[in-house]
Amino acid sequence: MSIFQAMNASGSALTAQRLRMDVASSNIANANSTRASINEAGEWEPYQRKMVVLEPERQNFRHVLQQSTENGSASGVKASEIVEDEEPFKMAYNPSHPDADDEGYVRVPNVDPLQEMVDMMSATRSYEASVTSLNASKSMLMKALEIGR
Repeated sequence: MSIFQAMNASGSALTAQRLRMDVASSNIANANSTRASINEAGEWEPYQRKMVVLEPERQNFRHVLQQSTENGSASGVKASEIVEDEEPFKMAYNPSHPDADDEGYVRVPNVDPLQEMVDMMSATRSYEASVTSLNASKSMLMKALEIGR
């Protein structure tokens, strides 16, 4: 096992959690955007909530288990893609809105600010845990260097 393997795993987790925080903040910023994109019919569409899909750097569990038992290597995490939430848009009654239909309803984004804040807090906590792990690895390496003096 490389002495930097734990640091690499923590670093990949830091990158993934930062991306989760960026996507959640983008969702919050666009929670009221009723004109985010144009669909095939040439009509404006509200902003669609985005989510980050995370997966291990090594796909196969058998491969990860075998690598871990043979040489003790750790695996990191990566963001495989950013997907749009398929939940339907919400309808809000606001007849004075420029995007209101004939009945006075406006399609608004499928973003729940409360859920986004929970996602952001979760990503923040995971980020903090990865920083703690990185600092522990760094501390162990420093102690190992001190032994060599």
